[in-house]
Amino acid sequence: MNLKDIPEEFINFLLVTSFSLIIGLAQRRLHPSNEEFKPFGTDRTFTFIGILGFILCMVTPGEYWLFMGGGFAILIFLALYYYMRLVNMRIYGITTIIVAIITYCLAPLVITQPRWLFLLVIVTVLIFTELKESFGVISKKFDKDEFITLGKFLVIAGVILPIFPDEPFVEYLNITPYKVWLAVVVISSISYLSYLLKKFVFPKSGILVSALLGGIYSSTATTLILSRKSKSSGKNQNQYAAGIILATAMMYVRILIILFIFNAALFSILLPGFAILILISFVVTYVIFRLKPEHVEEQNRHIGYDKNPLEFKVALLFTVLYVLFTFITYYVISNFGIKGLNILSLIVGVTDIDPFLINLFQGRYDVGMNILAIATLQAIISNNIVKALYSHFLANKKILWTLLLGFSVIIIVNIIVTVFFYMS
Repeated sequence: MNLKDIPEEFINFLLVTSFSLIIGLAQRRLHPSNEEFKPFGTDRTFTFIGILGFILCMVTPGEYWLFMGGGFAILIFLALYYYMRLVNMRIYGITTIIVAIITYCLAPLVITQPRWLFLLVIVTVLIFTELKESFGVISKKFDKDEFITLGKFLVIAGVILPIFPDEPFVEYLNITPYKVWLAVVVISSISYLSYLLKKFVFPKSGILVSALLGGIYSSTATTLILSRKSKSSGKNQNQYAAGIILATAMMYVRILIILFIFNAALFSILLPGFAILILISFVVTYVIFRLKPEHVEEQNRHIGYDKNPLEFKVALLFTVLYVLFTFITYYVISNFGIKGLNILSLIVGVTDIDPFLINLFQGRYDVGMNILAIATLQAIISNNIVKALYSHFLANKKILWTLLLGFSVIIIVNIIVTVFFYMS
C-alpha cells in the first residue's frame, strides 16, 4: 500500500482535525482561562468546530447549503457570546471569534482548493495571532506621517507607473514615460526599504549599521553626514571613518541591484568586477574599524538619517535628471563617440550618478557592452573621488589620512577593474 491508495477524504479529515487542534492550542496559550475571563473554548472546541465543518461538507458533497446552515448556527452562538462578554466584562476583542469562523471554513478550503493555499491560510492565522504583541510594539513607532509615506509609495509604484504609456516620446531615443517612471520606482523602492529598516528594525543602530543602511539610500549623503558628525565628536573616530567607507561599499551593492533589474547582460559582465570591489570595500572597512578600537560614546553612537525618501520633489528632480542625461548622452555619443561618453561618465560623478547609470543601462546606444561597463566604472570612480574630497574637507582631522588611504585603495582597485575592460 502506498500514499496514493489512501482515500482523499481521510487525508482531508486528518488535515482539518490536526490544524484545527493546532489553532486551538495557540488560542489556549494566548487566552488562558482565569476567574475574570473565560474564553468560549480553546483546543478541543476549535477541533470540534473544524470537524463539524468537515462533516457538513461531506454529507452533501458539492453542495454547501448544509455547511452554510451550520455556519449560521455557529455565528448566532458566537454573536450571543460576544454580546454577553461585552455587557458583563466590557471586553471588546473579536479576534478569537474570527479565528473560530476561519477554523470552521477549513473543511471547504481543503476540499476545493490546492493544499498549498490551505497551508498558507493556516500559517498566516498562526503567525498573525502570535504577533499580537509585536504589532503593538511596531504601531507605537509609527508617527502621523508614516501612512502618508506609504501612500506616496503606493501612488508612485501602483498608480502612476501603470498609467504611463510605454511608447517613445522622441523618435530617435529609446525613452518612454513608462521607463522613466520605472527608474523612479526602482530608486524609490530601494530608498524606502532602507528608510523602513532604519526606522523600524534598527531605530537606535550604531554608526556602522546606520552607515550601511544610509549607503543603500545614498552613499554621498551618508558620507556628508558622517563627516560632519565626526568633526563634532571627540570619540569614535575610527567608527566614523569605517562607516564612510562602508557607505561606499553599499553603493556598489545598490548599483549591482539596479544593474540586475535594468540590464541583465551588463550585470553578468560587471558582476565579477563588482564582487571584487564590494569585497575590497568591506575589507578596508574592517581594517579601519579594527585599527584603533575605541570605547563607543553613548551620546554619539548612532546617526540620525530618518529623512523621508519619497518626497515628490525628489522624484521629480530624479525624472528631470534622467531625461536630461538621456538627451546629453545621446548627443555626446552621436557627436563625439566613445571618447565623449568616457569624458561624460567622469563628469557626472560630481552629481547624483543614479539617473545617468540607469539611463545608460536602459538605453540602446550604439556602443558595445564593454563600453557601457567602462562608462559605469568611470562614473563610480569620479563619484568616489568627490566623496573623498567631501570627507577631506568636512571630517575630523584625526581620520583624514585614514579616509584618504581607504578611498585610495578602493579607487585604485576600481581603476584596475576598469583597465581590464579597456584591454578586453
